[in-house]
Amino acid sequence: MAVNSTTSATDATAAASSIAASTTDANATSERFLKLLVAQMQNQDPLSPMDNAQVTSQMAQINTVSGIEKLNLTVQGLSSQFAQLQAVQGVSLVGHDVVVPGNTLQVADATAEAGYELTGPADQVKVEILAPSGKVVDTLNLGAQTSGVHSFDWNAGANAATPGLRFRVTATSGSVNTAATTLVRDRVAAVSTAGSVFSLELVNAGTVPYSSIKAFN
Repeated sequence: MAVNSTTSATDATAAASSIAASTTDANATSERFLKLLVAQMQNQDPLSPMDNAQVTSQMAQINTVSGIEKLNLTVQGLSSQFAQLQAVQGVSLVGHDVVVPGNTLQVADATAEAGYELTGPADQVKVEILAPSGKVVDTLNLGAQTSGVHSFDWNAGANAATPGLRFRVTATSGSVNTAATTLVRDRVAAVSTAGSVFSLELVNAGTVPYSSIKAFN
């Protein structure tokens, strides 16, 4: 569901209703506690009445519970406001390119641009271009690379019209493999919210969580 003003208003109303319900629950809990305390004092043994320390201790307990409830309400309110602000800001991403995890190559003008992320430095990085069958149709030896995000261009040549091309990245440091995540560029078609999860709807990759975005263009 794409985010719009109607959706944002509905979410805000739902959040307000939730906070109001939580406030009512907190008030009801406090009221029940006070009634029990009064009943306990009214029915106490006259020969062994509650001392001031007991009363103070129980009052401190209800104040602690009330304080925690108020803190929870404040956090819920801030979380709701942050989610709404994030969704509104996300609308500005529509029509822009983002970099996300993926391994599908999009060829334009006989060239494909993609990337990868390394968890550590590598002595040798190799990119293999794969046909839909899994056959390797080309190999790029990129040499030593530092940790972080990198990009590469591939000249598709005779494979430019081949659909479903993919790629994989192999990185090594000495005899040890370095973890590599393949990255692709995609365009934001819309943004969506589901509960507290903010997602982007991409032209090729479909719906992905906002947290998976590696870069914006």
